[in-house]
Amino acid sequence: MPEFRKINAFGKYCLRLCITFSTLLFMSSCSQPQHASSLSSILQSGVLKVGSVYGRTTYYNGSTSPEGFEYELAQGFADYLGVRLEVYPYYSYRELLPQLENKQVDLIAANVTMTEQRKERYRFGPAYQSVNFELVYRKGRNRPRDIQQLEGDLTIVANDFYREPLSVFTQSDELPFWQETDEKDIEELLEMVSEDELDYTISDSNILAVARRRYPNLGIGFSVTDTLQIGWLLNKDTDDSLRAALIEYFGSLQANGQLSALEDKYFGHVKSFDYVDTRAFMRAVDKTLPTYKELFEAYAGDNDWRLLAAMSYQESHWDPKAKSPTGVRGLMMLTLATAKDMKVKSRLDPEQSISGGARYLSSLLRRIPARIQSPDRIWMALAAYNVGLGHLEDARKITERQGYNPDLWVDVKKHLPLLRQKKFYKSTRYGYARGDEAVNYVDNIRRYYDTLVWLEDQTQLPEIAPELPPEINSPPSSQKTESESDAQSQTDSDSSTSSN
Repeated sequence: MPEFRKINAFGKYCLRLCITFSTLLFMSSCSQPQHASSLSSILQSGVLKVGSVYGRTTYYNGSTSPEGFEYELAQGFADYLGVRLEVYPYYSYRELLPQLENKQVDLIAANVTMTEQRKERYRFGPAYQSVNFELVYRKGRNRPRDIQQLEGDLTIVANDFYREPLSVFTQSDELPFWQETDEKDIEELLEMVSEDELDYTISDSNILAVARRRYPNLGIGFSVTDTLQIGWLLNKDTDDSLRAALIEYFGSLQANGQLSALEDKYFGHVKSFDYVDTRAFMRAVDKTLPTYKELFEAYAGDNDWRLLAAMSYQESHWDPKAKSPTGVRGLMMLTLATAKDMKVKSRLDPEQSISGGARYLSSLLRRIPARIQSPDRIWMALAAYNVGLGHLEDARKITERQGYNPDLWVDVKKHLPLLRQKKFYKSTRYGYARGDEAVNYVDNIRRYYDTLVWLEDQTQLPEIAPELPPEINSPPSSQKTESESDAQSQTDSDSSTSSN
């Protein structure tokens, strides 16, 4: 997870000193004992208790540790305070909210939107994201453009978070026109819509953006709400001390760019959606990936084989004979120069290409400055695989000159496209480059990778290769070398591939 910037030692000392002084002042001025403030109670106990719900955008158990956008924010806040984080995840908001009302948790971090009804019942921390709620249908059916055009059943998750956006469409004495379920969460309802088992549901735009990478036939009918802000939920009786600390924390995340980096990690690569491309990728996973899956696993080394497979699909669509106009070739689309450096005799041989591409990616990762943390160093290495390490460094220098952080991918990706503009590239070492293509390249790989991770979690990746055309099932012998007439040297600085 990203390294959140903690309060420095002096800041923590001042914070605790202020709390201690305030407590002593209250005790000395009143004959009755005073209750400790909400923030001082957390600091004195050394534990921050956070409630959440299970979900891809909130909290879930990853392969080695907890993950999720809200979880990482909560861990960052605990680090900021210098206390230990305890997360209490629930399967529904209905189970979670009483924990806050009974003060069993200090706050709720669970993608909660700020509605007027909730503001009357709870307190909120500062807003840090915004979403809207969308009516979701299955592509291929008639697209509804308002509530009156619904031609089937609308089913939502049974809680106020999904009920309130629809309440504006009914009078107080009218029966709801939708159905509710306690047995399914929003991700399950979206899957049911995708499988044509459910006519409609509603989802917030963040969850839907992630889900459409797995279910590309989910369509957006119309927006049910205007844009709503998201914030952490506090008990109504919570004093100002905890909220003030939250304001300072989120302010620091905004100032140092960590909030943007975290948003990019979870949502930056899924904001754009290509239905045709996603469908084609899902078909290729089923039909073509099994042919090369063992090779990706065998040569991934310290990297995730699914990342290597996602790179290969972006490069060649898993076509071992792929060739670009610039002369890069094979499953990993290596240049002749890179292939030579990686001791690859035939770029058209799948095993040699995957092995060479994996080793080249590892070499780029080693050359990314050590201070750059994952996942930023991974995204930067992918960009260097596409546009060249020299051009990446040029973009990082431009990023720094513009007042942004050259060690955060979310900032570098904003400035890579400037390598196309003369006023910027004329002062760089390696000159002009198609930096915008490198940004799209990384975003695409991240989407493919996310889909592969999800499919494997669902045990849906096929293990046995189906029948494929002879030219794919019978790749060229690894003992053969390429004809020099089929290869073209590329002089771009340290560049390995050309965006497809």
